[in-house]
Amino acid sequence: MADPKLGVYICSDCGIGEALDTEKLENIAKNQYRIEVAKTVPFLCSQEGAQVIKDDINNEGVNKIVIAACSPRVNGDIFDFDPAQYITERVNVREHIVWSQLPAALEEVPEPAAAPEAPVVAEGEEAAEAPADSATATAEAAKMVVNENTQEMAEDHLRMGIVRAQKSEPPVPVIEAVERTVLVIGGGAAGLTSALESAKAGYKVILAEKEAVLGGWAGKMYKILPDKPPFEDVKTPDIDEKIAAVQSHENITVLMEAHIDSIAGTPGQYDATITHSGSTETHRIGSVVMAVGWKPYDAGKLEHLGYGKFKNVVTNVEVEEMAAANNGTISKPSDGQQAKRVAFLQCAGQRDPEHLPYCSSVCCMTSLKQALYVTESDPDASAYIIYKDMRTPGLYENFYKSAQDNPGVMLTKGEIVSITEDASGNIILEIDNTILGEKVRVEADMLVLATGMVTNMLPDGAEKVTDLTPEYVGQWKETETQDGIIKEVIADPVVLNLAYRQGPELPYLKYGFPDSHFVCFPYETRRTGIYAAGSVRAPMTAMQSANDGVGAALKAIQCVELTSRGQAVHPRSGDESFPEINFTNCTQCRRCTVECPFGALDEDEKGTPKTNTSRCRRCGTCMGACPQRIISFKDYSVDMIASQMKAIKVPDEDSKPRIVALICENDAYPALDIAGLNKIQTNPFYRFITMRCLGGTNLVWIADALSAGIEGFLLIGCRYDDDYQCHFVKGSKAANERLGKVQETLSRLMLEAERVTQVQLAMNEWDQLPKIMDDFAEQLKSFGPNPFKGF
Repeated sequence: MADPKLGVYICSDCGIGEALDTEKLENIAKNQYRIEVAKTVPFLCSQEGAQVIKDDINNEGVNKIVIAACSPRVNGDIFDFDPAQYITERVNVREHIVWSQLPAALEEVPEPAAAPEAPVVAEGEEAAEAPADSATATAEAAKMVVNENTQEMAEDHLRMGIVRAQKSEPPVPVIEAVERTVLVIGGGAAGLTSALESAKAGYKVILAEKEAVLGGWAGKMYKILPDKPPFEDVKTPDIDEKIAAVQSHENITVLMEAHIDSIAGTPGQYDATITHSGSTETHRIGSVVMAVGWKPYDAGKLEHLGYGKFKNVVTNVEVEEMAAANNGTISKPSDGQQAKRVAFLQCAGQRDPEHLPYCSSVCCMTSLKQALYVTESDPDASAYIIYKDMRTPGLYENFYKSAQDNPGVMLTKGEIVSITEDASGNIILEIDNTILGEKVRVEADMLVLATGMVTNMLPDGAEKVTDLTPEYVGQWKETETQDGIIKEVIADPVVLNLAYRQGPELPYLKYGFPDSHFVCFPYETRRTGIYAAGSVRAPMTAMQSANDGVGAALKAIQCVELTSRGQAVHPRSGDESFPEINFTNCTQCRRCTVECPFGALDEDEKGTPKTNTSRCRRCGTCMGACPQRIISFKDYSVDMIASQMKAIKVPDEDSKPRIVALICENDAYPALDIAGLNKIQTNPFYRFITMRCLGGTNLVWIADALSAGIEGFLLIGCRYDDDYQCHFVKGSKAANERLGKVQETLSRLMLEAERVTQVQLAMNEWDQLPKIMDDFAEQLKSFGPNPFKGF
């Protein structure tokens, strides 16, 4: 960029001007940082206010802009200056300071003296000018004064914002040619929909299906659940129409009996080697939709429920096959006669720590559907559904009510006490804890077990991650680092066969589903450009899978389009920065390649990292991992954050501690905003530094800042582990693991390890922030002042 010229703009509206001495803030910019352009502007986010900045850009050559006003989460359109030319740094003095700290107060003044009596004036004489009312004069002399702690907080944050802008440069995007082709793996409801939607958007599609026919489970069903209002009646599958549309579309190439041999490269430039129908080809693709579906839980493990022990105990999948083969008629396996009394047992091997710990969500509706098969094929037949809880989410409640109205369907909540067989092969069920509070005995021709759905991400024979014994695991990969050996489990290839140092497949969640941020980014996986859709990522109906296919297709397209512009995808969508490595000082410790949550970094035979820009999500975890501090972004660096900490003015008074809070931009920052919007007062001695992710926390900051008199560090980040919601998957956890090494650093400084603490916080837990901050401040107070203060 051109020679940097910084302008500072302070808003005086929204109570800022009343709570802060803005002239003093201006003077800090002008005198301490020698900034020529520093102004207080009323209503800065108005058209007139924003025009002040634009005029200075055009007339004064300002190209680095510091805006001390409202949160950067609002008015982004007003302060939208071209990031390729200008650095814009927002300092949140409204939500984080003015609205959450003590306001200005009326200056205390002495009680006014009693006014003297007016003199008596003789007739014809002019009255002398009456003395001013001392009470009025005193009131006029009284003025609003800012709260000292609030003012100091604003001053420190302004300093940090100025330093951050000074240390920033506009990022230069890495732009490379991309291939606008989507590889869809799987030809079921999700995969077919993804292929069609991508093709309609003008993309080329390669659809790879491992079977000899398309359609997946939807093609094997007699009926499917309702997918249109009023969601009351089952319907005939329409998957054949979708198959025909895929096969006839000019943008779609269908590969049957296909196997993915390998996927190498980066988003926009993947090379997929696929064997199909006896031939092997390599295709250049831009992104991947993985829609490989599900498999039923192995009912052979449910002998305690009679499966494999009694002939007339079957699974819901087997009943569907019977219905499809016999036009809806359900027959007893023992003699082939039509079943007149069919019992359905819900949660068979589900919500059970010994089998599937989770609920497959679809099974209740599947049993309702199959109960209708029984009564529709024979009006005199009966169906009994025994459930723990009947789960029919959303509009499927209408389907549940419709089935309840069927006189041939009986539903009861209860627990199975025993399952036995009589001499004629009938199944006898003893049920306890029913709604009626009585034991119930049901005699049925058949028992249908509602077994669950297992993701096809797991190898055959494994239903959950704990099943991944050495029989299913290829190897343990051990990587030697400066901090010791890091072990990683590498599963045998199942679907993708990725040429990544992190292994051939996606990482698993605890139940085997591909992991991602499953609330905010449901389709994203930990491999940028690869998206999971349908029941491979969570149990769902055919309709839900099809909808999922649309979402994943849009994400796959978005990834390629952003990559073509050198921009990041979720969650920092549009970010043009990328990590730059000073290889001269690299020690090949491999911390960055190991800790990267997304496989963005490979390494050569010596362990030197190799960047793959379009895989990168720009979280900065590699920056925090590097002990040499040689990884940084143009607009986000180790030096920048360190300089912000140095900009904090540490008073000599012990009554004014300075505590640094590193806050992630995704949950902690908005939580602070919400607290401010609700005018909840927070501790005034904190100084907030925004992180893309706590994974970018470098331990050198902590040692340096504590050595300069900072009392402590509070790291506020997203939740992690089994129920993690970290927007960068494991960044928050990586920071926590790093903090385990702080003890050694603080011991050298003769400081308490508890001066550095991390808390997990979701955005909706904003009301807990004041207590969290106060409790940590009290803990620091109990240690006594930082002995380095004043040195």
